[in-house]
Amino acid sequence: MKIVGTIARYLLALIFLVFGSNNFLHFLNAPLPPGLAGQFAGVLFASHYFYVVGTIMLISAILLLVNRFVGLGLTLLGPVLFNILTYHLLMDPRGVGLGAFATLLWFLVGWEHRVVFERLFAARLEE
Repeated sequence: MKIVGTIARYLLALIFLVFGSNNFLHFLNAPLPPGLAGQFAGVLFASHYFYVVGTIMLISAILLLVNRFVGLGLTLLGPVLFNILTYHLLMDPRGVGLGAFATLLWFLVGWEHRVVFERLFAARLEE
């Protein structure tokens, strides 16, 4: 299981390194999707919100790549993945596959580092 967790960590880091870098460098050019999804993406671009998301994605990817503070990297990526899945499920279902794959990788890495989240899911703090 340790090898699976390591491979999942590297794949997850690579995905977010590429797409986080794309928010700044724009090397993956794609037209805006039609309809509400395109309007939403346009607002994110116009407000520069994509730079904030890209920064979080890059920081998380680097943390996962260097295998330091992996719990923090996973914690930062959780809301990003939630928003990616919500966007694709509600507005643009064509791209949900990569988001679902990244979420699966997130859970695999999270399971490998579950000790980091033990206190978060404790019903009561032990004294």
